[in-house]
Amino acid sequence: MNAGTKRSGVRLSRFAGSGMEAILENPIGIIGGMGPLSSQLFYKMITEHTQAQRDQDHVNLIILSDVMVPDRTKAILSGDHDAAYHRLEEDAKFLEKSGCQAICMICNTAHFFADRLQKELSIPLLNMVRETARAAAHRTNFGKIGIMATDGTVKTGLYQKTLEAAGMEAFAPPEDIQKLVMYQIYERIKKGLPYDAQRWQDIEEAYKAAGCGSVILGCTELSVIKVDEKLSDWYIDPMEILAEKVIRFAGKKYH
Repeated sequence: MNAGTKRSGVRLSRFAGSGMEAILENPIGIIGGMGPLSSQLFYKMITEHTQAQRDQDHVNLIILSDVMVPDRTKAILSGDHDAAYHRLEEDAKFLEKSGCQAICMICNTAHFFADRLQKELSIPLLNMVRETARAAAHRTNFGKIGIMATDGTVKTGLYQKTLEAAGMEAFAPPEDIQKLVMYQIYERIKKGLPYDAQRWQDIEEAYKAAGCGSVILGCTELSVIKVDEKLSDWYIDPMEILAEKVIRFAGKKYH
């Protein structure tokens, strides 16, 4: 054990460059754990949608499930960005040093830091927010799109700015509906509980009453609800879009 290293809490970055890059050929790195349920779902999406006849036809991945990344919404709303950013930066650089050809983050709110992170990397960070905006433009014919996400994602305008730059109208819900969305994320899915069906109906009705032609599920916990409850394609899932991007970036066939 290195001098000064505690027996518990050893960070993976101490082992970066230890030879993992020699084991995997051109892997894609995934920063997950935000939360764990959505990370395992993302891996499942990539696996199920890769056209493969054998194990070796799938995408090489290094999945870093870092559950200790500070809460992104709290960091953004408090203005104290450093702890969350530097944790993500350390994770990203570990994956880069491990030989990854690209990196992605399985957290919509974490994309507040995406451009800043990209400047510190020599490999691409596959941007889930931008990929989703591009896909949404094609799916909705540049109509009105609702944003269902954490307070951090909504208040920073991550999706609103990207959608509007692409020529679409973005809708963020009123405060009472936003509170119901946060309840589904933090009080249900993050606690390992099923979604609240009645309150979800109230949320959906509010977006439809506002004239949304579709809604972006801009939080990975909401992606879990879409899969578990088999929600319709009226809901656009950024994780599904990012999974396709990962598969195609890796040179594999998507189906």
